[in-house]
Amino acid sequence: MFPMQKMVREMTDNKRKHLRVKSLNLLYIGVYEKAVLIKQGIGRTLDVSESGIKTETHFPIDPKNIVQLSIGFKDELVEIKGRAVRTVKGNSGKYKIGIKFNRINKTSLEIVKKYITAFMEGKKRKGK
Repeated sequence: MFPMQKMVREMTDNKRKHLRVKSLNLLYIGVYEKAVLIKQGIGRTLDVSESGIKTETHFPIDPKNIVQLSIGFKDELVEIKGRAVRTVKGNSGKYKIGIKFNRINKTSLEIVKKYITAFMEGKKRKGK
């Protein structure tokens, strides 16, 4: 199977609206309940798309709470708000959390798109 066919098949199989790419970046997470910060910490990204991100943290996040993320993509800092849509506790005791973006400004979205494009171009150059 050619790389592009594999990528299209993976996108079809998992029914995602946007392409997700692997991403290992540090991030700050603030968890809000009714506009009050109730928890904060540092985590890392595992993958990212234009509409969401998978993170790894030391604590679970309730889907009813708003999540404020500050993510460093290369030399640029992105601020995004969203909600946890999936939480899985791993064997290590850390939590893998899927977060759907519900507020992302145009500048931050452009940075995310640029990061995804650069990742895909790097993958093509390496022949993967």
